[in-house]
Amino acid sequence: MNHLLRALLAGSAVALLALPAQAQMSTVTASDITVRSGPGDEYPEVGLATRGSAAVMDGCIAGSSWCRIDVNGMRGWVFAEYLTIERDGAPVVVEEYRTQYDVPVVTYEATGAVPAASPAPGDLLLGPVEDVIVVEPPETVNTYIQQNRSQAVYVQNDVVVGASLPAGIVIQEVPDYDYDYVVVNDTPVLVDPQTRRIVHIYD
Repeated sequence: MNHLLRALLAGSAVALLALPAQAQMSTVTASDITVRSGPGDEYPEVGLATRGSAAVMDGCIAGSSWCRIDVNGMRGWVFAEYLTIERDGAPVVVEEYRTQYDVPVVTYEATGAVPAASPAPGDLLLGPVEDVIVVEPPETVNTYIQQNRSQAVYVQNDVVVGASLPAGIVIQEVPDYDYDYVVVNDTPVLVDPQTRRIVHIYD
């Protein structure tokens, strides 16, 4: 092999090694979203990114709705459903965008005992969170809920006081009580039937 050919091959190898990783993507938060330290609701909160915040996305986990972003000085994980990307001059939800175009794929290796879980594609989304008066139910209501457990419904985002339940979730009436209840993500919650907002979460 002559010196010129060797030089060309060596240069090609260096060029391949120097190729940059797939570029990050500019995104915008579609609503107020919780940024977590890992891809799962069980991971600690890093902070809250407000609606309309500009973010840079590294990518999403293959087969999962979790994506890693940098936003408002925070770095963490959020749902693809809450991020938009501009395409042909219009915002497109990242979860929809990734089915048609290449979105970078990232991985996550849990370093502790907490497993990385992902929501099911058909799970519902809670509405935006607002301030509500937290309700402390009497023991009679607690007993009723324990004895009349309803079928659980599942949502993709955090179950927090003040979040509103979408119309697709049926809430159960509690006899002789001002609030209804439903089991969300295996956790019973009390709901204001007028606003459909969560006012109490059972531990």
